Amino acid sequence: MSGNVDEALGYEQARDELIEVVRRLEAGGTTLEESLALWERGEELAKVCRRWLEGARARLDAALAEGAAEPAEAGADQE
Repeated sequence: MSGNVDEALGYEQARDELIEVVRRLEAGGTTLEESLALWERGEELAKVCRRWLEGARARLDAALAEGAAEPAEAGADQE
């Protein structure tokens, strides 16, 4: 990750904070400066979530590939 405080955020933490940021933006009533700060925070949180999801997808793909290779190898041993 980028080496900032967000590195320590778990997926659920980042997702929950992102939901709150979106809720605040949709509710309105913030100044332009506050809205920009919320938007920027939301972008950072979305990146954190994306990294977690990409990591999870890579782990799942690796596990599926490993699982698919095992039966083929076992079948080859039986011949």
